[in-house]
Amino acid sequence: MVLASTFGQRVRRQLHLRDAPPSLMTRSLRGIDLAVTETQDDNPVPGRSGSVADEAYFVSLKLHNYPDCELWDNGKCVTKVDVKAGTTWLYDLRSDPGFIIDKPFHSLHFYLPRSALDEIARESRGPRIGDLACRFGFGHEDEMMRHIGGTLLEGLRRPTEVNQLFVDHMMLAFAAHIAQAYGGWQPIAESARGGLAPWQVKRACEKLDSDLGGTLSLQKIAAEFGLSVSHFSRAFRISTGLPPHQWLLRQRVKAAKQLMTVRDLPLSEIAISAGFANQSHLTKVFSAQVGLSPATWRREALGAGDGEA
Repeated sequence: MVLASTFGQRVRRQLHLRDAPPSLMTRSLRGIDLAVTETQDDNPVPGRSGSVADEAYFVSLKLHNYPDCELWDNGKCVTKVDVKAGTTWLYDLRSDPGFIIDKPFHSLHFYLPRSALDEIARESRGPRIGDLACRFGFGHEDEMMRHIGGTLLEGLRRPTEVNQLFVDHMMLAFAAHIAQAYGGWQPIAESARGGLAPWQVKRACEKLDSDLGGTLSLQKIAAEFGLSVSHFSRAFRISTGLPPHQWLLRQRVKAAKQLMTVRDLPLSEIAISAGFANQSHLTKVFSAQVGLSPATWRREALGAGDGEA
């Protein structure tokens, strides 16, 4: 099975790209790699795409029309189709699918190993998920994938602003959606499980609060309580009202507010100290949560006539 750390290089070889595309990766399903990458080439190298044979699936969200696409499967040309932007395509990599590269393309590629589906079924104590409903040569109108893809696309383009908790959360949401929509998996109802014990909430919040930069993974935090990532994330949200990555953002804003009471401390330094990538990242998150820019909030909090721009 391909390692997530090499996923970008693998896609580069498959699509004959000049450089490895940016990727986001998680190992939240007991160390099983899930990955997503943005692939785009306006002047591609013509030819048949490279081999992708694996015990896994590619889930591809198309961001650009690709008319008259020649599709290959099991080493032979199968059909030609018009690929429509906004559609989701599933590929079973066991048959080594491919296509003829002869025009500009732009997509998000998700890597979903077969073992990830097995782990989802194991965690939910349900039956094994069979083969996904891969209709070769057919694109699905999948609104959920468009939402997940659009959210992760922002992360791929602003990697310094993305914390690992967010990546873990979104990739788990992706895997669960694919398992349910195309594999027949039925998740356990939320009401069947409760939140964390008070001591677990306290400990989890302390762990998150000590790492405002968001380098800790959900897997590492959940492992401290002997819980799966999906169980921990669900229980944490029930207990606190927020998923871990959003709780962390709230703590960052809280830390920034405390630092902004120091009149002469620059916002650029405050941003870094509070766990943000830069001042622009602070401004975006702070404004969304508080409804005011950091500079405006600071002027009002300090009662000053002038503040930082």
